[in-house]
This record gives sequence, structure tokens and C-alpha cells, in this order.
Amino acid sequence: MHTEPNVKQAVPFFWVADMDTSLHFYTNRLGFELIKKWEPNGRIAWCWLQLGSASLMLQEHMKTAFQESKKGTGVSVCFICKDALALYHAFRSKEIEVNEPFVGNGAWVIMVTDPDGFSLLFESETDVPEETKYTDWV
Repeated sequence: MHTEPNVKQAVPFFWVADMDTSLHFYTNRLGFELIKKWEPNGRIAWCWLQLGSASLMLQEHMKTAFQESKKGTGVSVCFICKDALALYHAFRSKEIEVNEPFVGNGAWVIMVTDPDGFSLLFESETDVPEETKYTDWV
């Protein structure tokens, strides 16, 4: 007897310092779509965002629960893409600060840091040699 796997998806959950700032960054700057939201006092306190088939959740933390010095420490999310370089150009056209693409582990990698210090990596497979920088390749 074959049974379906119970676990279907892993969704990063970010506790953010300011929901309005984070929502603006993810939706208006990176292009995520607001799919679900919780508004207990007429203001979004939690939300589910989606870009293509990738999702993440945001919730504003209580100011006393987190220390500013630990923003984003040790947290990275990798979004596997069809064409990370196209996103690099799209993000730059929106004046989003983005690291120069490089090839690592067989993929073009671009990195954006969100307002809370979380590293967002957008990657797409390539046969370009490891450690190639975009400016050396074009």
C-alpha cells in the first residue's frame, strides 16, 4: 500500500521589526504577492506571501522579544529560479541593493538582504565555471 507523504512544503517564517516596511520590500520591490493575512486590530500582524511557487510568512515581533544586534543572524532562504540573472537585472532596475552574481555550486547566485537582515538567495543552474563573477562573464 502506497501512502502520500504527509509533509508537502517548508515555508520560511520571518519575525520582522516593522510589518509595513517588510511588506513594501517584499511586495513592491521584490514582486511577492500577498496571499493570506491576519489583521487582529485592523493592521496586518501576519501574512503569507508568494512569488511563483515559493512562499514565506512574515509576522511582526514584539519589540521586547528580539534584540536589534541579532537581526537576520544565521538565516538565509534560497529561492531556486529559472533565471536568477533576470531577477538581478529586475532588482537593479528597481534600485534594490543586490550583490554581484557569482557561480557557486553549479548555480548563478544573487543575494538581497531584507529590512530585517535576512539573506535572500536567488539561484539558477548553470554550466559556467565555479566562482565566476558576473562582470568577468559578460
